[in-house]
Amino acid sequence: MFYIPGEPHGLPHDPLIACVVPRPIGWISTIDRNGNANLAPFSLFNLVRYDPPAVMFCANGPHLDGGPKDSARNAVETGEFVYNMATHAMRDPCNESSAFLDRGVDEFGHAGLTKLPSRLVRPPRVAGSPVQFECRTVLQVSLPGGPSNAVIFGSVVGVHIADDALTDGLLDYDRILPLARMGYLDFAVSRPAFPMPRIGSART
Repeated sequence: MFYIPGEPHGLPHDPLIACVVPRPIGWISTIDRNGNANLAPFSLFNLVRYDPPAVMFCANGPHLDGGPKDSARNAVETGEFVYNMATHAMRDPCNESSAFLDRGVDEFGHAGLTKLPSRLVRPPRVAGSPVQFECRTVLQVSLPGGPSNAVIFGSVVGVHIADDALTDGLLDYDRILPLARMGYLDFAVSRPAFPMPRIGSART
């Protein structure tokens, strides 16, 4: 089949996001200018550079009031955010934190999560998440289609890895089971992980 995005495709659901899978979940914590914490998951997220490290997330769509989503607005206004790895064990609170809530409402409390202080930035980290990146916002790009399509880039200034997430010095994916977004309402974890080194290169 072939279809043009935005035009009828004849399928029961839009297949577009199901065609780019699996996508890592960027569980992004921020604070607003008044110090209120915010937490939300984004499946439009990824590491975009590793030397020096940088990540991005896209807050696609508006807030309930029509303005930009809290995560994007906070990351731009305060210049900071934290990426928390979502896992299979934390899937329910992660889902709870995606609820459409009024501005200023603390999703940590709504989802029953505990905050951990960060070392170099002000937004808190998610207790129980095995990996967290402390980030400073370096760029915002508004994609054509409206100011709600904000892509936020952040420089990673600090990395937290739980000791029990490592086996022989390597991140143990089979133990922590990172959560990934598939299409529609489907999520997944990858298990077991398998090695496939690049030809002629060392494992990184």
